[in-house]
Amino acid sequence: MNKDILQGKWREMKGKVKEQWGKLTDDDLDKIDGKSKQLLGLLQQRYGYARDKAEEEYKRFNERWSREFEQDPARR
Repeated sequence: MNKDILQGKWREMKGKVKEQWGKLTDDDLDKIDGKSKQLLGLLQQRYGYARDKAEEEYKRFNERWSREFEQDPARR
């Protein structure tokens, strides 16, 4: 999923992000507003992930969410 789609669907994705990474608060998610680099930074801060680990976790999440988005025409 490209960056524009991520930011455009951020409201819908916030709930899924919170399911995946429960240590992130609503305030955290409002501040980053769908920006992937800021999300990676928060994952590093809240979970103590190294940059590589944060990128790997984000990539897996993004791939899973992208497949779900593509399979559900109502979300396009």
